[in-house]
Amino acid sequence: MEKLTFYALSAPEKLDRIGAYLSERLTRDVARHRYGSVRVAMEALDQLLLACHCQSINLFVESFLTMVAKLLESDKPDLQILGTNSFVKFANIEEDTPSYHRSYDFFVSRFSEMCHSDHGDPDVRDRIRMSGIRGLQGVVRKTVNDELQANIWEPQHMDKIVPSLLFNLQHAHSRCPSPLQPAEAQEAQESPGELAERCLRELLGRAQFGNIKNALRPVLVHLDSHGLWEPPVFARGCFRIIMFSIQPQHSPLVIQQLLQHLDANGRSGAALRAGIVAVLNEAAAIAATGAVGPTVLEVFNTLLRQLRLSIDLALAGNSQNSQNAEGQSWRQLQESQFQEAVIQTIGSFSATLPPYQQSEVMLFIMNKVPIPENSRHSQHSRNIPEPGENRNRLTQMMLLKSLLQVSSGLRCSSLLTALPGAFLERLLAPALLPEPRLQIFVLDILGAFLDRRRLRPRLRPASSITDVSLLKLKVEKCSRQDSVFMKKHGSALLCHAFWVCRLCPGSPQHFRALFRLLALLSLEFGTDDVITDLLRLVLALQDAAQEEPQVPEGPRRVLPALPEASRCALAALGAALLLLLGHLLGVPALLQHVQQVLEARQRSAPFLLPEEALGDSPGLPPAGSIPSLGPEVWFSQSRIIEALAAAPGGSFSAERLSAKFCPQSGEEDRLSKRKSIGETISLQVEVESRNSPEREQRAPAEEITYETLKKAIADSVAAEEQERERRRLLLQRFQRAPFEEIAAHCGARASLLQSKLNQILQINVRPPPSPSGAVSAVLGPAQSQNSQNSQNSQNSQQSQPHSIPVYEMKFPDLCVY
Repeated sequence: MEKLTFYALSAPEKLDRIGAYLSERLTRDVARHRYGSVRVAMEALDQLLLACHCQSINLFVESFLTMVAKLLESDKPDLQILGTNSFVKFANIEEDTPSYHRSYDFFVSRFSEMCHSDHGDPDVRDRIRMSGIRGLQGVVRKTVNDELQANIWEPQHMDKIVPSLLFNLQHAHSRCPSPLQPAEAQEAQESPGELAERCLRELLGRAQFGNIKNALRPVLVHLDSHGLWEPPVFARGCFRIIMFSIQPQHSPLVIQQLLQHLDANGRSGAALRAGIVAVLNEAAAIAATGAVGPTVLEVFNTLLRQLRLSIDLALAGNSQNSQNAEGQSWRQLQESQFQEAVIQTIGSFSATLPPYQQSEVMLFIMNKVPIPENSRHSQHSRNIPEPGENRNRLTQMMLLKSLLQVSSGLRCSSLLTALPGAFLERLLAPALLPEPRLQIFVLDILGAFLDRRRLRPRLRPASSITDVSLLKLKVEKCSRQDSVFMKKHGSALLCHAFWVCRLCPGSPQHFRALFRLLALLSLEFGTDDVITDLLRLVLALQDAAQEEPQVPEGPRRVLPALPEASRCALAALGAALLLLLGHLLGVPALLQHVQQVLEARQRSAPFLLPEEALGDSPGLPPAGSIPSLGPEVWFSQSRIIEALAAAPGGSFSAERLSAKFCPQSGEEDRLSKRKSIGETISLQVEVESRNSPEREQRAPAEEITYETLKKAIADSVAAEEQERERRRLLLQRFQRAPFEEIAAHCGARASLLQSKLNQILQINVRPPPSPSGAVSAVLGPAQSQNSQNSQNSQNSQQSQPHSIPVYEMKFPDLCVY
């Protein structure tokens, strides 16, 4: 070998003949089963490859690859492993000169086939599979960084390499370690699964932006073909390897591929779709913050579309499987699991986004919630559900649940930007629907927005000042933006809170969520105006708990009567909230009055206490016992006003506290806003017209209202329609009228034009008229005579009159072309 190596280095042009001779000898030895000579020939080739790096090595490499291919085609495992080891040594050599005609298609196919070996002996099978994996790794190393070599990222190559690696990874994942081998021996001996994982990580780590899709598509096909989405244990592990192996900036491509695959399997089984969503959730959790990609709304749009499709499939399954109760329940269970997986994934995606994108996502989700018109009146006036109402109800519930998942991770510094008016209006609308779960979702979403100090777990209704003191709550100073937010939307929040209690009686959980919301309003926005409105709301809730059912008189609509449990919950809610407000204000007289009322309820009406009425198992009062209760169990408005007026440093308005809380409905709010806007615009126009210096010269300013703008738009549209009709009639006349009629019409136009021209020519030739006529019309007969004489004396000095210049003459419209 030393002599042969020295000869090859001295005469590089002889390498091709050396390679051809060794290839011929190896082919003959393989055919004659002289395996010792085969090993000697391969060892000689390996040493020559390692020693010779000259420009003429390409021809020698062709002979070497032919010999390796001959060994791989053999059915002897030892020869296959020998050829693979030689190829791996060759793959680790960095060549100085490129090769334009070398092909590795055979090696990719053969190594992939070795990765799927099913030899009877497990040890031999593992050796063959590991040799195939090493061979694929060598092909990737040899070709991935050389642009002149075969493109290994093409689909025909990736469809063989990636499934081969996943096949070994899958079998290693499902096979448990043998108890007969010690743990040290298992750690020392590398398995095909570990080698396949290492090779897959190396392959994905070398992938560029344009090659990720070609590497991911075989992964999705393999998971589909082998049914590995349900349960998604292997799929999760596989995509965990992918997400940790690729470059961080390529993470959005992986998520995009999973979303497209989810859309492609939109009509598949719920378990398969749930597996894809679970893998998507895993990928989103691994992705870096903000790396979900620029098309954030597209991601959420796809997930929400799958959510609505799942609801439709569940309802369709209910109608088809009405005879099979077992199949119907199983389908509902699968679809509900899929919906929960989608909602969980939405929360995972939103957690990786910055706050401003989270606000956009919440507005995007809220705009997709179906809100019926006049929900409060229409829903309570009928008992028979309309077609599609069940679907809308399920859609509302799922979307609000998704919104709650997103809002739970929101960190907003300003509610004025996080809760715009349009978003808040749409969010409050489902709270008036007769569905307690929707109300709880809305209240929890609002609580997530308001709870910036994470106080909700500590807020619970209490019956004594000691229990409230243990909570260690204090009011933070309200910022200017928060103050503006409450001035704009505080009345709407309190009005909806009242209507939720009055029109939609729910469970104790519903009232506890409402207490948390009102408590957060008092803690986060503890200004005098907000505290005053909350006190008025407490008294309004107490009045609602005391009111008796009314008999409708004529067409007037009467609010439905509250059940006994809801009336007790309203009274308990007002007591718990007033106790919290008294503690926050620190007014002794107010706390004394609240404590007296609670003690009176403890003696004669324990069913009105917060821990009793708002507990998990509330107690019901005897029938008709609430109207018979004395005034000592109810809060007194006069005593509350006196206590706050006597408080040191208090700035509460007694007049405002004594005013009754009168909530408006959503329709009345909108009408009042429209009216106020119209009055403001009219007032501005009127003030502008009065203060203007040209007020005497201008016409009176017209009041600009919605009807005025509507009329102006309608007039402009009518004028355009008339002009369009005139042009159509003119075109129709020239297309269909006889020639004589067109000629007569044109002749009349020509005669009119000629008469106008004659008038212009007469004016141009005739001398200019004397201005005396104009003067006489103004001055009178005597003065005009004097002016005429002076004018004649001036004209006598001129030799001839001058004519009006053409550029100063006023021509009729018919003469202008």
